Parts: sequence; structure tokens; C-alpha cells
Amino acid sequence: MFVAAKILDLLSQPLTWVVALLIASLLLRSKPASGRKLVIASLALMLLMGWQPLPHWLIRQMEAQYAEMAPADDLKPYVGIVILGGATEEGYVAQAHSQPLLNAAAERMTAPIAMLRYNPHLRIVFTGGEGSLLGSGPSEAERVRPFFNAMGVPPDRVTYEAISRTTHENAVMTAQLPDIDTQRRWLLVTSAWHMPRSMGTFTKAGWNVTAYPVDFRTGSTTPWTEYSIKDGARNWQLLLHECLGWLAYRITGRL
Repeated sequence: MFVAAKILDLLSQPLTWVVALLIASLLLRSKPASGRKLVIASLALMLLMGWQPLPHWLIRQMEAQYAEMAPADDLKPYVGIVILGGATEEGYVAQAHSQPLLNAAAERMTAPIAMLRYNPHLRIVFTGGEGSLLGSGPSEAERVRPFFNAMGVPPDRVTYEAISRTTHENAVMTAQLPDIDTQRRWLLVTSAWHMPRSMGTFTKAGWNVTAYPVDFRTGSTTPWTEYSIKDGARNWQLLLHECLGWLAYRITGRL
């Protein structure tokens, strides 16, 4: 399943489609008219990719599913916080530096710190292994340990699961850790756009979880003039990756 996820990740990159169209145009040397049409299609796709309102609107639909369901200040009924990996730089980058390195999903790490400050009874369970296909670096659980230490979180309040590589493995392998009772009430922290698949997966695996979405990528509206090919490629990849992942999990019975 992990290899299949990486293949889906490649297919979800819009620039892969642009490259595929350009390669196809080169293969049609005997049909120059068809080749030119493919080049035009690739350019049109790349230009359309940069128009932000459309991917933002679609991502907003995913983020909105649990946006209003996160609990307020009173977190006394909950035993702890399950944090899904995905907020750190790749292992090969982390190996070259002594400080913790967070990426665009940093709120997965920073939001729980604020929650602990006002709810000292909570414990943290971080789940994330080495997510790269051929990665040989430290697991993400190892990479986030310096972050929690730097934030002053007592080591006995954090449990690490360092083997899982997918959302399904996060749910199943974390449930197998010692002293984890999935029937007690847990807060599930991950990016808002990733929350629908995460909640479905954890619930299917027997967890009693409440969504606590973070790392929102869209607002209530997007100006129609917002345009960026770079950001568009990133947003479309995020959107397509999550949609393909949700579909794959649905077909395989993991949701």
C-alpha cells in the first residue's frame, strides 16, 4: 500500500501531466498537427493551474467538514492528543542540522503545545515513520523529539510511534502501543484538508477521536485575481493527492 501511495502521489502532481503531454507531442513527429495540439494543451493546463480560486474552493470544502467541530477551551474530557506526522522536513535534510525543522504544516506541532499549556493533564502521542520511498534517514518521530524537548514538554508526556508511513498505518500501529486505550477520548490533530480521511480511518480502526483541525490553507473567499503557477501546482497536488487517497481508502475498506 505504501508503494501504491507513492505512485498516486506522483500521478497527483499536475506538472507530471504537463510533462507527459510534452513528451507525447515529441513522440508524434509523424503527426505534427497532433503534436502541436498536445503542446497547446500542456501550456493551457499550466496556465489554468495558476488560477487560485478553483483549487481553493475545492480545498475549502474538505477543510470545512470539521472546521466547526473542534472542541473549545475545555479539554478535560480528553486523555490526550494524537498528532499525525507530516510537519517536518525530509530526513536527509534533518540529518544535516541540529535544530528541529518544520515545514508548511508546522501547526500540527505548534497547536498542541498551546493546548498543553492550558490543559496539563493531556498527553501527546506522535505517529510518523520514514515517509520517503527510499528514505534512509531518521523516522519523523525521531525528528520531532528535539522540537518537543526545545518546547519544554516533559519526555514522559510524549509517546512516539516511529514505524507507520501512511494514515492507515498511523491509526493501526498507534493503537498497538503500550498504555494506549483507543476507547478513551482522544483529540486528533492534523491538517484541516487531511482531516476527513484521517477521521474516517481512525474511526474505522476503533479509535474514539474528536477532530482538532489545524494548518488551514484557505479563507472564506479567494480573490478572483489571485494567480500563481507555483502555488497552483502545490494546491492542485494537495487536492488531488487527498482525493485519490480518500478514493483508495474507500475502495480498500479503510474508511
